Amino acid sequence: MANEFEGSPAHSAEFFGETRDHWYTPDFLPLVASRWRLAEVSAVLDVGSGAGHWGRALGKVLPSHATVTGVDPEPLWVEKAAQGAARAGYGDRFTFREGRVEALPFADCSFDLVTCQTVLIHCQDPAAALREMIRVTRPGGRVAVAEPNNVAYPLLDPAALRLPIDDVLALVRLQLHCERGKTALGEGNVSLGELVPGLFVELGLEDVSVFQNDRTLTLLPPYRDPAQRAYVEELESGAAREHWMWSRAETERYYLAGGGDPVAFGGLWALAGARHLAMVEEIREGRYCSAGGSVMYMVCGRRGV
Repeated sequence: MANEFEGSPAHSAEFFGETRDHWYTPDFLPLVASRWRLAEVSAVLDVGSGAGHWGRALGKVLPSHATVTGVDPEPLWVEKAAQGAARAGYGDRFTFREGRVEALPFADCSFDLVTCQTVLIHCQDPAAALREMIRVTRPGGRVAVAEPNNVAYPLLDPAALRLPIDDVLALVRLQLHCERGKTALGEGNVSLGELVPGLFVELGLEDVSVFQNDRTLTLLPPYRDPAQRAYVEELESGAAREHWMWSRAETERYYLAGGGDPVAFGGLWALAGARHLAMVEEIREGRYCSAGGSVMYMVCGRRGV
């Protein structure tokens, strides 16, 4: 099963499936290690560690003596992350505990590297979260994050090149209303990656660097490699449950909070669902091909000495 957690009430459960294990190519992670100077790291804090995907990815390129501490507000993820680390052979170096990014349960200057993946996009006050991350970073240490710009997705679907322009614009409008509504409700900004480098500078981090993850979610028939199989399973599951990016109820809540027209929502939801179902049908027929572009920024800054 591509996502054993789907349907769970725990935060981000719909996004902690097998696909997340394929977010980074094997040759990209050593490049991250070089750019972020991970060879100098002994103590790492993984903030909002979730089911442990990001920590395990970094574990492949961290020094063998480096320890990783994961912190997450959800007891389920603390348990699952620990289990995943043990299976990956990191049980002696990885530990996990409960805690929130807004009040990290660690002393000042505790870690060489403080990092997170798709966490700031869920924070009501990402600047406050980053201040806490900086607080527990040692002088000369680094804060490094992986955060996306999700508003690009409707335009990266190859169908955007052939659907009626009004339909494409309607899907972009739905995405924008939902993203702005999520922010208005204090639940984060899922395209925050675009703003993170500016926050790093504003908060006094030095030597700020920005580059992009080079991984794509390419889909080419017969969809046999593990990453493609996992992605196809997630798409099929979403179609069966009428769960696009969010459930209908959650999508409507975000849409209305973002100033969307309540009368128009039903039609927009149907349009998004029809596109999702059409994609799944094309995959089943072996006709769907996509480069699978996405926008994930890898941002790093150094705390001053």
